[in-house]
Amino acid sequence: MRDLRTVLAWVAEGTALCGKALDGLDEASYGAPSQLPGWTRKHVVAHLAGNAEAIGNLLHWARTGEPTPMYGSPGQRDAAIESGAGLPGDWLTAWFEESARTLADAMAQLTEQQWQAEVVTAQGRTVPASETPWMRCREVMVHAVDLGTGVRFADLPEEFLAELRDDILARRGRDGVPAVHGTAAEVTAYLAGRPALGVTTTDGSTAEPLTPWL
Repeated sequence: MRDLRTVLAWVAEGTALCGKALDGLDEASYGAPSQLPGWTRKHVVAHLAGNAEAIGNLLHWARTGEPTPMYGSPGQRDAAIESGAGLPGDWLTAWFEESARTLADAMAQLTEQQWQAEVVTAQGRTVPASETPWMRCREVMVHAVDLGTGVRFADLPEEFLAELRDDILARRGRDGVPAVHGTAAEVTAYLAGRPALGVTTTDGSTAEPLTPWL
């Protein structure tokens, strides 16, 4: 079972990995395709910045008791990503960094009681606010890899990868994915619908790719 302190550390580590992935990108590289189909690196960073603000809304809800949805409407998330993908790279980096700092500050201010307050995710799940750091660390860890500048699943903490595999299997349904073999990092990448090396089914054949998750 993951504990809050560990997951908060994963948020910080994933944020740093994203910063590393973005460091030194020129405008052309920033606008190049990411490892997610149909998304450039700019799309990924716009999504990460918007996600930090959206999770910040849930923390405001937990702190004040005022219902504050992640997004104002079902289409707001996608519209903000598309709009953000048209921004200059240095603007996007500044937005990502500022939104990440603001989110970290908001997480640091929550009391033990406020972490237990119930909030509602964009998918309509009612969860304690203590679930939001896990929501965020998944985003920064996985999308640090999606940026395609050298960060790999093998660079992510083993304990995080184990938690992520369990989470993905629970959401995809264990009967909805084949039993596969491979290194822990590559199996996690496979389950997340990302490129994976050496992942095979029980008969030794190459596992059929899954659709991207997250």
